[in-house]
Amino acid sequence: MFRVLRPAATATAAVALTVLVSGPAAAGDPVVSDPRVVAHFDFALGQTPENIALEPDGSANLTLSFARQVVNVDKQGTKRILATLPAVANPNTPVIGAAAALGIARAHDGTLYVTYATGTAETGIWRIKTDGSAPVQIATLPATGFPNGLALDEECGTLYVADSVLGTVWRVPREGGSPTAWATGEALRPLPAPDGVVGANGLKVHNGAVWVSNTDRKTLLRIPVRSDKSAGAIETRATGLDGIDDFAFTGRDDTALAALNTDNVLALVRPDGTHKPVLTQQDGLSNPTSVAVGGRTVYVPSASYFTEVKDPNLLLAKLDKRHGLPGLPNR
Repeated sequence: MFRVLRPAATATAAVALTVLVSGPAAAGDPVVSDPRVVAHFDFALGQTPENIALEPDGSANLTLSFARQVVNVDKQGTKRILATLPAVANPNTPVIGAAAALGIARAHDGTLYVTYATGTAETGIWRIKTDGSAPVQIATLPATGFPNGLALDEECGTLYVADSVLGTVWRVPREGGSPTAWATGEALRPLPAPDGVVGANGLKVHNGAVWVSNTDRKTLLRIPVRSDKSAGAIETRATGLDGIDDFAFTGRDDTALAALNTDNVLALVRPDGTHKPVLTQQDGLSNPTSVAVGGRTVYVPSASYFTEVKDPNLLLAKLDKRHGLPGLPNR
């Protein structure tokens, strides 16, 4: 997601924290290799890939934030526009001032759900059906907020939304309706003014919990889902993830891959919270915004929000989930 670059006053402390939190390659680390950019986009047209949801055939559905579009990209890089969200006459979106398509989730029947931030009544969750009909707004979220990461718990029929400005995880019925503030608290909020910009950002449902990244606080959080579906206490599972945007889990355990937007890094985050880079700008990343894992393929969209060379793209890489050997490089 979008993040305002800050002065480098805390650079030394940040580096020190990274050294403490990051660790050497472990025997059980998945290996990410063979990165390759399969599709490029036009930054001048607002084609900034923000979030991703995979299809069963291995193609990827991407939100192109400033173009307000959802596009399907196959593994060969062929693009097909699925939908365009309606233009807003006078957007007043917090943080960015422009209307933007952000999070995306896919149901088993192919229905797509997208968060749309506009600063107007159009802010909320929009549904895109497979029949080619126009997108429909199914839930309205506060115009003063910034609905960002989105996940669908299909078993419970619930959509979860991370609000980056209001520091809230919203809960909305899959069929639409009124949102409920499911989880709140300092851990989800941006930093206090004047430094605060983006709090809760990426969101996933995994292993009986809702996981959320906080960009300002450089953290990965876990919120247990109680038996009555209410939110448990917020747990901090990793720190020192500078510029963290969205993330994805590599398998059944809590190992994750996180997009570190401003650092141009894809980081492997272990269940104990330690982490290390596995892909960098040299591999083709250009302000990565999100991650998806499908089988043995890793998908990383980049939006080029801050790089001088504007190359929004979709990068694919191989994921080897078998145990590697300690000390060997990942690529």
